[in-house]
Amino acid sequence: MPYRPPLVPYETFVADPPDLPVRGPGEGGPAVVGRAEVTGTDAHGATFKAALADGATAVVRIDAAGDGVIRVRLAEDPQARSRSTRAVALVHPRPHPATVTIDERQVRVAAGAVVAEITLDPWRIRFLRADGTVLVEQDHGTVDISGRLRTLPFGHSTVDGVRAAWHESFLAPGDERFVGFGEKFTPLDKRGQRALMWNFDAFGGESDRAHKNVPFYLSNRGYGVLVDSGLPVQFDVCQSTHSAVQILVPDDLLDYYVLAGPTPAQVLERFNQLTGRPYLPPRWAFGAWISSGFLPDSQQRVLKRARRIRDSDIPCDVLHLDCYWQVAGCWSDLRWNDRRFPDPAGMLRTLADQGFRVCLWMNPYVMTASPRYAEADQAGYFLRRRDGSTYVADVWHGSYPASAIVDFTNPDAVRWFSELLRSLLEQGVAVFKTDFAEGVPADAVAHNGMTGVELHNVYALLFNDVVAQVTEEVAGHRTVWARASYLGGQRHSAQWSGDVNATWPALASTLRGGLSHGLSGVPFWSHDTGGFHGVPDPDLYVRWAQFGALSPLIRLHGTSSRMPWDFPPEAARHAVAALRLRYRLLPYLWSAAVASARTGLPMMRALLVDTPHDPVAWTVDLQYRLGPDLLVAPVLDPSGRREVYLPVGDDWIDAATGDRYAGGQYLRVDVPLSRAPVYVRRGTLLPLVAPELTVGEGPFADVTLISWGAVDASTVVHDVDGDTVIEAVRDGAELRIRTRGPLRVGQLALAGVGAADRPARSLLNGEVVTAAPFAGLFPEEG
Repeated sequence: MPYRPPLVPYETFVADPPDLPVRGPGEGGPAVVGRAEVTGTDAHGATFKAALADGATAVVRIDAAGDGVIRVRLAEDPQARSRSTRAVALVHPRPHPATVTIDERQVRVAAGAVVAEITLDPWRIRFLRADGTVLVEQDHGTVDISGRLRTLPFGHSTVDGVRAAWHESFLAPGDERFVGFGEKFTPLDKRGQRALMWNFDAFGGESDRAHKNVPFYLSNRGYGVLVDSGLPVQFDVCQSTHSAVQILVPDDLLDYYVLAGPTPAQVLERFNQLTGRPYLPPRWAFGAWISSGFLPDSQQRVLKRARRIRDSDIPCDVLHLDCYWQVAGCWSDLRWNDRRFPDPAGMLRTLADQGFRVCLWMNPYVMTASPRYAEADQAGYFLRRRDGSTYVADVWHGSYPASAIVDFTNPDAVRWFSELLRSLLEQGVAVFKTDFAEGVPADAVAHNGMTGVELHNVYALLFNDVVAQVTEEVAGHRTVWARASYLGGQRHSAQWSGDVNATWPALASTLRGGLSHGLSGVPFWSHDTGGFHGVPDPDLYVRWAQFGALSPLIRLHGTSSRMPWDFPPEAARHAVAALRLRYRLLPYLWSAAVASARTGLPMMRALLVDTPHDPVAWTVDLQYRLGPDLLVAPVLDPSGRREVYLPVGDDWIDAATGDRYAGGQYLRVDVPLSRAPVYVRRGTLLPLVAPELTVGEGPFADVTLISWGAVDASTVVHDVDGDTVIEAVRDGAELRIRTRGPLRVGQLALAGVGAADRPARSLLNGEVVTAAPFAGLFPEEG
């Protein structure tokens, strides 16, 4: 069992994944496609009648689903679709013209950057680049010395006469690397791992269990593979045999896409065309979110906390109220605890006047002690057992009372739940944290007839869709702060990594999860800064605050306080300095966010996104680029020392010292607690503003533009009033900078420029200006 560690008590979940059956001795092998004949072609592809090894026949359809995208379907019924589509469609292909050619033995379906070359007898598919070289090809069966088949090729398997799964296998050269699969906390390169697409309440972020799975991966050979199924798909990534990737799909068909690159950026662009563009949260969401923590709370405490945040000049845009805004033992029935919060509307108005928005915790479960439970149960708003009774489950793993699970396949339940949220939004609540949603049991039954297995993964999408929709209707945006997600979940921003432990190793594994999720099409991600479970020591608190401040989004949250004033003064000072740095960087961060929403590239990206030709970039998973120009290497242990890899292709400038380094090398650095290891790509034009207490709604004002290296460069700054293109030209001793757009640059500064290469004259939009020296990104160091 891959999720049960040896020699310790077995962990059990209310929503354990179903195991695929194991064939007994003497049972038949898989029914593999052996040969096929063409039954038709059209402007988009070709259809085949396939003969399987067990004598049955199936239909294969291969067509173009976009430029550089080939879709492959294998099923008995040509109209078959994934069983999860009864709840929600995960992939949205559009017909795309293909060039189809046929000869006696082969069929070619060309879709621009990728060509499917099909051999009919014996059956085989090779996916080629436009120049004819191989991207990836089917493995039609690895047999060992005993004659046993070690891989599961294109076909299906039955056990006891029942189909267990469809499957596909691809050959994997020894140097091929694989990334993606959602928010996986394991090493970035998934070679040698088995990725199960089953959303878990993961009990932290330090195992192969994940809250957010995406059946998609990227290869360093210049392609991606996307499987359209909401069922518990398994990817055996060179684990059973190092020569193949095997895909097992326990659904009504095998339906997958091969997406050509050659770069990861191009693959992610095609992925987004199929599954939807990321939703860009409003600009205030990129400010700091500060939580009450998982602690009893009250209106008086919230107002006192808010006042102290403002009096302490701590930047903050969102106050998050966790579970205890509701009555304990009645979660999550979306009712204020009127004893602790006697005037929530008045509290919300006061907080709004102070510049705060309020986020409320909630989940899609209702404890049986809630006054709303009987009403909803009588109306049939919850998932059921097979005998028709309400499914009451231990979704809190024994920590709190059992709960029923809201059935979002029931339109009446959706309306009921939405109205509960609507009343809170109309009071002045700005956004909801959509917690849990991984707890649909395998043996549950939904209103629309789906089983728990069929609903389990896509339930998170339904939940977040409902919350996003009513939030947009009332508040004008679709932002949620979500823990669980699945394929297509980039339409729900933001997402965070769940209940990670407040330890140094957990910080590292959290970072790995964020990088994997970004490579799965989700650009806007965060984590519980400081760690959720436990009390971080002061140094860990500071280092996690630095990591959080340089993440796409930031929220301080935990089982104990993450307020700066509850830590020693030095730690508090450094943590607040990290937040102020984030607010100084807002023009850059917002510009990176807008670009991510338009392209699907992650804001916090593994190095391979920008330098896929660098083999080291496919293995480095404890540092990242934030946008295209900043390289961040969070400190991972109390020593302050770590190794930093500088990607090839650029020179890099230490953001604190101005020292310049060539790319393609490792640095051993020793970083004081006052700052994080941050490097800026030479040639960057970095816009900064003075840190305010909130993000603000108007255009960025009083912008200082930092030219790193005083060399030729260009950038685009996105703002609420439009885009501004900034170009720098170095001509001998002169640096000329021109802006085209609404952004007003008030000051120019130079960084990473020595006396020998400092320009004698600097011009900004034709006017001579004095370029100020730059003290680095950490002026409060020391």
